[in-house]
Amino acid sequence: MGNNGEVTRPASTRASRLDQVCAAAVEVARAGITEVDADDVGDHLQVVAEGDRLVTHYFECRLAGYRGWRWAVTVTRVPRSRTVTICETVLLPGPDALLAPGWLPWQERLKPGDLGPGDLLPTPPDDERLAPAYLLSDDPAVEETAWELGLGRARVLSREGRADAAQRWYDGDHGPTAAISAAAPAAARCGTCGFYLPLAGAMRQAFGACGNFYAPDDGRVVSADHGCGAHSETLIEAAETAVEELPTIYDDSAVEAMSVSRAPGSVEAAEPAEPYGHP
Repeated sequence: MGNNGEVTRPASTRASRLDQVCAAAVEVARAGITEVDADDVGDHLQVVAEGDRLVTHYFECRLAGYRGWRWAVTVTRVPRSRTVTICETVLLPGPDALLAPGWLPWQERLKPGDLGPGDLLPTPPDDERLAPAYLLSDDPAVEETAWELGLGRARVLSREGRADAAQRWYDGDHGPTAAISAAAPAAARCGTCGFYLPLAGAMRQAFGACGNFYAPDDGRVVSADHGCGAHSETLIEAAETAVEELPTIYDDSAVEAMSVSRAPGSVEAAEPAEPYGHP
């Protein structure tokens, strides 16, 4: 019979049986937590079998700032012995523990606006937003300008890079859903504003720069359907129309003569005259 080599047996999937002697050693496990005061160790929560004659006791942690954490004390014993010894003691987070956010690489933690004066932000060689210049940019206007000026850039925006930028601008504070755009009149859209400067190339139909000194988006890229109250056609005032004033006419061509009878005076003639009165 030939040599068939080593025979690999599948690992046993049998669950470890809980050792009753180790499981009953609750106070032994509690006494093993010596790093903190006894008041910081709460109720016994559970016991879990880790292996043959190897179990872990879990206790409530009452330390401030460690809500949901648990003290874990692993104990064991040698075969045919009822003496339980402590293997290790550790503080572990429970299912409801308050934990710090998971670690993220720096390029995923970086947010717009984090780059300050003097900071350097290296671009990965395989950045999907960029494409080698010899592949051109899929944008005739950009290619024409590059050749005309002789820029010789090593990399230019790829199709994915332009699409990502366009979506970010459109969904941001300078797109149609911005609060200032929603509050503006329906007809006050940037695409019809005299201060709107369209971008060149493939972005021309959707984006441009605002050139209104008084607009909050001045000097920023805005979408064509963005809007604000500083639209060039919003503040046009109607010209004042002079009202013709008619001259005042006095009609004195016809005069009606009237006779007035003199009534007797109110002072008797026999009475002496009064100052400033009737004679």
